[in-house]
Amino acid sequence: MIRTLRTCLVCLPLMLAPVALHAQESSPDALVKGVTEDVLTVLREDKALQAGDQRKAMTLIEEKIGPHFDFPRMTSLAVGQGWRQAAPEQREALTREFRTLLVRTYANALTSYKNQTVSYKPATPGREDGAAMVRTQINQPGGQPIAVDYRLTKNAGQWKVFDVSIDNVSLVTNYRGTFASELSKGGPDGLIRTLQEKNRGAAPQPGKGGSA
Repeated sequence: MIRTLRTCLVCLPLMLAPVALHAQESSPDALVKGVTEDVLTVLREDKALQAGDQRKAMTLIEEKIGPHFDFPRMTSLAVGQGWRQAAPEQREALTREFRTLLVRTYANALTSYKNQTVSYKPATPGREDGAAMVRTQINQPGGQPIAVDYRLTKNAGQWKVFDVSIDNVSLVTNYRGTFASELSKGGPDGLIRTLQEKNRGAAPQPGKGGSA
């Protein structure tokens, strides 16, 4: 998967943007900006996260971030045509395993964050009704800035992220290529098994990564 490590390390602060919803932040760009700055403060001040406590990072993501991402939609987009082949219980399993994969990947990235800052642009309408695009830029000390764009829709009255693009490379499209290969070999069950194996391999080991 192209640029996976780079994506994880540099875009995480913005992936954490919807950690909480503030009543006054009714627009997607205000939400992204306001909450991202809150999260950047936490990253700079939390000693356990700076020390690499992945269990704490996973807890933070599950409790504060997960509710504000549309994981079922992200999974359906990443799985692509195979989503229509999947039975309801297979879709549930795919969504659960994909969510776990993302949480563990970003927990690792969270503990690797180092002093990036973020610039924001006003939200623009998305490519479909009820959607919005929020364009941002990650500023890295001593490095080239990186464009990070967020696609959001309203779900039950709340803005939720359903895709992220890094330098015009979509996260869900990036995964789709890998998933298509697995689907062609083993169908939905084969992809589920592959994701389960990846998640077992990425799980924090006992005695490592601190305590939640």
